[in-house]
Amino acid sequence: MVLGMISTVLTFLNIAFFQLYIDFFVKFFYNFMVMNEDSKKYLQAFKLYIEVERNFSKHTVTAYGSDILSFLIWLNDRSLSEVTYSTIREYLLYIQQFNYSKTTTARKIASLRTFYRYLYRERIVDTNPAIGVHSPKRGKSLPEFLTESEMEQVLNNIKMDSPAGYRNRTILELLYATGMRVSELSSLNFENLNLEENEIKVFGKGAKERIVLVSQRAKNFLETYIKTVRYLIFKNENITPQTPVFINKTGYRLQPQSVRLAIRDVVDKIELPKHVTPHVFRHSFATKLLENGADLRVVQELLGHSSISNTQIYTHVSTERLKQSYNIAHPRAN
Repeated sequence: MVLGMISTVLTFLNIAFFQLYIDFFVKFFYNFMVMNEDSKKYLQAFKLYIEVERNFSKHTVTAYGSDILSFLIWLNDRSLSEVTYSTIREYLLYIQQFNYSKTTTARKIASLRTFYRYLYRERIVDTNPAIGVHSPKRGKSLPEFLTESEMEQVLNNIKMDSPAGYRNRTILELLYATGMRVSELSSLNFENLNLEENEIKVFGKGAKERIVLVSQRAKNFLETYIKTVRYLIFKNENITPQTPVFINKTGYRLQPQSVRLAIRDVVDKIELPKHVTPHVFRHSFATKLLENGADLRVVQELLGHSSISNTQIYTHVSTERLKQSYNIAHPRAN
């Protein structure tokens, strides 16, 4: 009956406007799902807890919320207090049919563990059935990065014959010079800039504050953008400390997806045989620092990693490049 109603509605919707109705259908399905009413309430409380008390990023809150919603749908109308260790194992066997990557499966398990720790802490359940549930071992994959020549090729092929083009060049220069995440760059306001000291204050995952350093080259691009180009993108604006640095043509904050599209356009244009994302600029930044002798702890601080183990993967990248150079250059390498 529900699917029939949706099918009827969709026939009257123009496909160009379909995106506008996504939120509506999510809420529509949510209201018709067979789910324990208390579970719905606890899910909302859990999302508020990880957002406010745990300072999880918006992306993590959304992902964890989606993971737990899927689990609750699978539970049907069973109570959360009925769940045992065996129930969770049964659910993990169920989701194997979707062939999730090890990373996604690990996140779903982390979501369940965090959810039940919260329920146990709040005394909603008497025992924590997620204790002892382990994530799958993930193979270590070296992060993709660009060499200096590849980076220059990307940067030099950005068209700067329009205000948006100059803005995009400035953004990519900043990503490479600072190692910022694209979400951190998108969130920059004028109050975060301290260009006299070549510094920018950013707020990373979990709202953790740190200072990143700006190269003179990136600073020059940024100052020209602020003084001249930004006004050409959107004229009617009173700039305050809380005004976003990077904007679109309507004056609103530029979103990360726009940066991804700009990168994709230039990479497609030069036919670079690599999958380049904003995070590849971050990887390239860290790799280059370590190759040039930077201390691992310094790189950890600049990247905003909470654990140095997250930073150590870049030392493996550098070692791989050393091996490649050795194999190419040494007459007895092979």
